[in-house]
Amino acid sequence: MPPMTSSLRAVSPRIVLHLKPLLVSLPQLSASVFSPRRLFAPINPRALLCTAAARDNGGRSGALTGPPVLEEEESVTKIDVNPPKGTRDFPPEEMRLRNWLFHNFKEVSRLYGFEEVDFPVLESEALFIRKAGEEIRDQLYCFEDRGNRRVALRPELTPSLARLVIQKGKSAPLPLKWFAVGQCWRYERMTRGRRREHYQWNMDIIGVPEVTAEAELISSIVTFFKRIGITASDVGFKISSRKVLQELLRRYSISENAFGKVCVIIDKIEKMPIEEIKKDLSSVGLSEEVINELLQVLSVKSLTQLEDILGSGEAIADLKHLFSLAEKFGYSDWIQFDASVVRGLAYYTGIVFEGFDRAGKLRAICGGGRYDRLLSTFGGDDLPACGFGFGDAVIIELLKEKNLLPELSLQLDNIVCALDQDLQGAAATIATILRGKGQSTDLVLENKPLKWVFKRAARANAQRLILVGTKEWEKGMVGVKILASGEQYEIKVDELD
Repeated sequence: MPPMTSSLRAVSPRIVLHLKPLLVSLPQLSASVFSPRRLFAPINPRALLCTAAARDNGGRSGALTGPPVLEEEESVTKIDVNPPKGTRDFPPEEMRLRNWLFHNFKEVSRLYGFEEVDFPVLESEALFIRKAGEEIRDQLYCFEDRGNRRVALRPELTPSLARLVIQKGKSAPLPLKWFAVGQCWRYERMTRGRRREHYQWNMDIIGVPEVTAEAELISSIVTFFKRIGITASDVGFKISSRKVLQELLRRYSISENAFGKVCVIIDKIEKMPIEEIKKDLSSVGLSEEVINELLQVLSVKSLTQLEDILGSGEAIADLKHLFSLAEKFGYSDWIQFDASVVRGLAYYTGIVFEGFDRAGKLRAICGGGRYDRLLSTFGGDDLPACGFGFGDAVIIELLKEKNLLPELSLQLDNIVCALDQDLQGAAATIATILRGKGQSTDLVLENKPLKWVFKRAARANAQRLILVGTKEWEKGMVGVKILASGEQYEIKVDELD
């Protein structure tokens, strides 16, 4: 090993001990590298990662065995404290609202007998690339990982659910009634109630071919709306069936391959000028005659009128059955037929529905339908299935619009404060006893004046203030103040509830 330089001798022996391996592995480095100024220069983590990647040639290993790249001192630049565009922070007040919303999602799912599941946020990209034309293909956050695998942040939950159903196979007894609340990512244009990340509540029923499944799902959403104060005058459901389009296009011998593309175009009918819709329909092979009749059918708002055009077929039968069930469930005033609803995802095969704001100020609140042929697109055996997705962003906007946002402040059972620095341990004992009894308890960790403690108690909406004083503690007691009434008393520690 080369002799230790004078620069290094000036450094603490303990630091020199840690630097020895570097000197052993890199005898060719000049002594100037280890000057005190460079020795303590900040290390750029990105440089470390790039060094490792170059050494591993993109392989899976991420171990950093080489020496750090030492750089000259750099000035610290203040970071942008805002989250990336389209994403959100959740400070405590926002987190309370999110938890309240999720609690209602989960409680409704429980009331309907559904079991909770979850999936990785990061999935194989192939899971979300189905048929050309879907917007979702262009909205993926996708990349190649270090193992040269194409992966994506999930833009929705249904494909992940399908993957899990295939994985479980026959070990999962049908029907499956599963729900999930998970974060989803889409790189899309942001509008009110639309972000690039959002949380989504999904409920899915696997193994039931009858329309009773769709009726049950819509009922669960109605139950959720009622729980949070939303009425049928605020929100409605547009209901149709993909089979309506299939029966119409079959008349004109339009290929099955064109069907999915037509659905994607029709899904934009309220977002684009009608001439643009006609142009897009023409580009997928529809004649002017077919386009005109298609648009006429899509304008139909009653089942009777639709039956006059198409005759009695499977689509009409399904829709009539669903509307009949809605009366039995008690939500017929929430739903209406609208032939223009097709949903933009290619996997839907039958009944489709969409929750909408009757005032017309917001985008779709939720949506879903039947997807009986999804599993086979991933190599599994098809099973009858239906479900819905319900995002967290639009419903919050609707609650704001209707002045229905709940007031959710911090709530504490107790605040425990030591009146003397020497009693901090005793206060910790009291806090531990109360927490063991399931009571939320904030322990004042510093020696603070009582004025500060009372302000803290008011901000936290604490029910009780428990004071640990010298005289009381010597008697095995503590002081209690009920903050709502102002009542004060002393109580033995073993009687504290």
